[in-house]
Amino acid sequence: MKFWDTSAILPLCVDEIFTEQMKGYLRDDQHIAVWWGTYLECVSTFSRLKREGVFSFEEMKEARMPLEELSEHWTEIIPSRELRDQAARLVSIHPLKAADSLQLSSAVIWAEYKTSRCVFVCLDKTLRTAARKEEFHLLPEKLEIH
Repeated sequence: MKFWDTSAILPLCVDEIFTEQMKGYLRDDQHIAVWWGTYLECVSTFSRLKREGVFSFEEMKEARMPLEELSEHWTEIIPSRELRDQAARLVSIHPLKAADSLQLSSAVIWAEYKTSRCVFVCLDKTLRTAARKEEFHLLPEKLEIH
């Protein structure tokens, strides 16, 4: 099982530059762990793209279909005092936004604090830097945008 940031879930729902790579990771291991806010972050992104005219209403609905399927099977790290406290620690030592600190703290808790044994799938540069400092193994190993 790997922990997936929202940035890595989105390409599973919308065809983009990282879609094939993320689908490959999913084929290798279909067990996904996510932050409890991942579903909402994805829906928010799809809705923003519709408002901006990038997506039609139909395209927005199509993007939500794989999200619905994924969310029925993933493991979701739910809110807790431990999660909040861990997020506060992370936002204090890394240049993270609140939501990113919740993502990373969820991964830390999911890893049972043994981060060096776990994989974090992420496409966000700032979050990747913090996850690396927290000793996660990152996928992709290198983030190259072609």
